[in-house]
Amino acid sequence: MSFDVVAFLTSLLISTVQAGTVYLLATIGEIYAERSGVINLGLEGMVIMGALTSFVVTFYTGNYVLAILSAMAVGLLMSLIHAFISISLKVNQYVSGIALTILGLGLSGFLGRPLTGMTVPKIPEVPIPLLSQIPIIGPAFFNQNVLVYTSYVIAGLGWYILFRTRIGLNIRSVGENPSMADSLGVNVTLVRYGATLFGGLLAGLAGAYFFIGYQPFWVEGMTAGRGWISIALVIFAAWSPLRAVLGAYLFGGVDALQFRMQAYGLGTAAPQFMLMLPYVLTIVVLTALSYQMIRKKIGVPAALGIPYSREE
Repeated sequence: MSFDVVAFLTSLLISTVQAGTVYLLATIGEIYAERSGVINLGLEGMVIMGALTSFVVTFYTGNYVLAILSAMAVGLLMSLIHAFISISLKVNQYVSGIALTILGLGLSGFLGRPLTGMTVPKIPEVPIPLLSQIPIIGPAFFNQNVLVYTSYVIAGLGWYILFRTRIGLNIRSVGENPSMADSLGVNVTLVRYGATLFGGLLAGLAGAYFFIGYQPFWVEGMTAGRGWISIALVIFAAWSPLRAVLGAYLFGGVDALQFRMQAYGLGTAAPQFMLMLPYVLTIVVLTALSYQMIRKKIGVPAALGIPYSREE
């Protein structure tokens, strides 16, 4: 069998963008939440509940728009629960997030069991004239569905708002020094609620894309840790939406590479090794974060995970 390098690279890059979009959407939402000082370990549960919701709505109505909006609403609701528990009640953010992940995984497994193996059509690709004809990168970046294009816009706007607007300044100041931000008239609670809810919206959107734009059939636990990887990607991206694009596509590329290599007869002797690569990278990133010098260098928000009380 002859090996066509161009065809291989084109196919790999297409799959990289498709797989990376799930990470990108979830990561940008988590960046906003963490920049405000709220860490959301419930991301995995929100993504899979978004996927289940989009599946159910698409399967019974065939309406992609309704499916996407419903998935985002579920992500919003779950993030509201997390915000209320961790911001208003000041319960440990890590405990609240893990509880939501367990809830999401359990609930999706229970509700989705009768749907196992069922499929629906994927949301169609919309090629962009001229740009989609560029060799290799054209099909990968400009012959995708509308949710992939939306992720490009969200990444760009997400960076601009966070680093070039007063809203972004307020979010970052609340995540660094909430008491000082409060003294300057910034509503810390409102900012943290808004950033956390925005993160939930994008987590739900990531789940919707994962199902109707990437893997259009239901399998229990179908997100397979992508929410956890997205949390690690926030660190990898140093809390920047633009750097999140590179990180998301890197991890998406690792996902895509394992299947492409097996399709060409490479790595078939030890497929488990290829499957574990994304998780190995996640462990490496999280381990690096444990070193104080690295934490300071990449700029971890100083108030991350710390509840704020004006009385204190």
